Amino acid sequence: MTHDHDLVLRPTEAQIAAALNPPAGRNGGDLVVETLAGLGATTVFGLPGQHALGMFDALRRSDLRYIGLRVENNAGFAADAYGRITGEAAPLLLSTGPGALTSLAALQEAAAASAPVLAISSQIPTAGLGGGRHGYLHELPDQAASFRGVVKSVHTVRTQSQIPSAIEAAWKSALTAPHGPVWVEIPQDVLLAETSIPVVTGGDAFPEELPPRPELTAVAADLLSKAARPAIIAGGGVVRADASGKLKQLAERLQAPVVTTPGGKGAFPWKHPLSLQSWIEDRHTTDFLEDADVLLVVGSGLGELSSNYHTFKPRGRVIQIEADLGKLESNHPALGIHADARLALQALLETVTERDTERDTEREDPSAPERVREVLAKVADRIAAQELTLEQGVLASVRRALPADSPSFWDMTILAYWAWSAFDAKGPNRLHSAQGAGGLGYGFPAALGAAVADPTRPVLAVSGDGGALYSIAELATARQYDLNVTWLIVDDGGYGILREYMTDAFGEATATELTRPDYVALAESFGVSGIRTTPETLEADLAKALQAPGPSVVVLPAVLRMFAPTHLTM
Repeated sequence: MTHDHDLVLRPTEAQIAAALNPPAGRNGGDLVVETLAGLGATTVFGLPGQHALGMFDALRRSDLRYIGLRVENNAGFAADAYGRITGEAAPLLLSTGPGALTSLAALQEAAAASAPVLAISSQIPTAGLGGGRHGYLHELPDQAASFRGVVKSVHTVRTQSQIPSAIEAAWKSALTAPHGPVWVEIPQDVLLAETSIPVVTGGDAFPEELPPRPELTAVAADLLSKAARPAIIAGGGVVRADASGKLKQLAERLQAPVVTTPGGKGAFPWKHPLSLQSWIEDRHTTDFLEDADVLLVVGSGLGELSSNYHTFKPRGRVIQIEADLGKLESNHPALGIHADARLALQALLETVTERDTERDTEREDPSAPERVREVLAKVADRIAAQELTLEQGVLASVRRALPADSPSFWDMTILAYWAWSAFDAKGPNRLHSAQGAGGLGYGFPAALGAAVADPTRPVLAVSGDGGALYSIAELATARQYDLNVTWLIVDDGGYGILREYMTDAFGEATATELTRPDYVALAESFGVSGIRTTPETLEADLAKALQAPGPSVVVLPAVLRMFAPTHLTM
């Protein structure tokens, strides 16, 4: 009997000839780029640095496309978005020490959002490894330790022969559920030394599957089939697993209303009769979910945002499907199913029984769509009572201007907080924000990465003026590569959400007001078209900018307000 793992691929005559006669002038950096190409990579992001020059020199001998950003953290955000859009591991090439460390915030966001990023950093020469202080430029006592608490896996290379296997293992790790960032570091001398190792001609790094345990899905299916008031919370794991179609089938079979978290935006159709949309930070929605006798949580750890700031207290039975073992039952007791969302939903579809809606009619219970309409009406009335027509109008203008199939990337800004709850993403994997780790500066460089991944659609980035200053240098990147990104900057003169938080908590704000540039003139100085708009002209100006090829900036001077704290009974 032959097992799959017993099979050995025999090299072709051409491969044997190439292996025995490798071209001259190759170094360790060539092994890096050859391995990436063999694994299927076509594009890499990053910044060069002294210790990493061997990798970057090898790029010119490869067919890989290099996208260079101006700050390592922004390069990490771009790789994050490329990974989200393509579902591939996005290579991120970095230098040692300061260059590596500057990427940490971006890798934290990738980890929180399960974005597959393959970071490859240089290291000081091999002789200096081991924690001593040898006086090398950029040296850290233990560089890998700085990343071990952030990324999924760390791989340190010490010889050239280790390079293909280390990168292949990291690639597999990045794409095994839950997706996430991984770290490979290679010493400078290993990258620079000439190599006689044959050209890397292929790779086999298929990610491991994470199927559910059948005894657990059997119990879950029984609970859901018998539930009188089932409900579903869909998180980012549904989007990452490309499981929105299976989620819709299951919800319809169970007649279970669905709420999507900020990370799960677009996982369920916005206007579906069972859609409670994304008003998860609302007391009426929270009450509805707490009243469910069986609550299915798919691809969410029920963290701060998705539990309405930890005020959510479910009274019924909770079933949690989660690929990240550390998040399983981390906030609420549940029937915990450690699995990829797609595989688990498929298992449930094969075993649940269709809901008997006639039984509800006989009991004179309101139907699930009726209950959904009632909750959404309460939410609408609550928001309408706060006189937030400017904010609602701005968000509606953005939605009308943005093509339905275009992705959008939102920084941590008041308009993004509105979008988490009130924006129709029009489909899965189209609305992305930094809500995972919550760092500033995500929106614009992430949008650049998405435009690299798919140049056929315009991409929208949304920032406040505070977050915009984190990534303003990337206007040069947008111009250099002529990327189809429109950047909407809402200019309110400071850190708007922090201004609100501090005023509410302390009566006045401190350290929130900012001197900022003329963003239109600044954009034009980079050769990027810019326009200043108003709430009344935003839709037309934004639509025009999105339709024009290449990068553009639209500046909206406006002070927006958040809706009242939704975790409090209003």
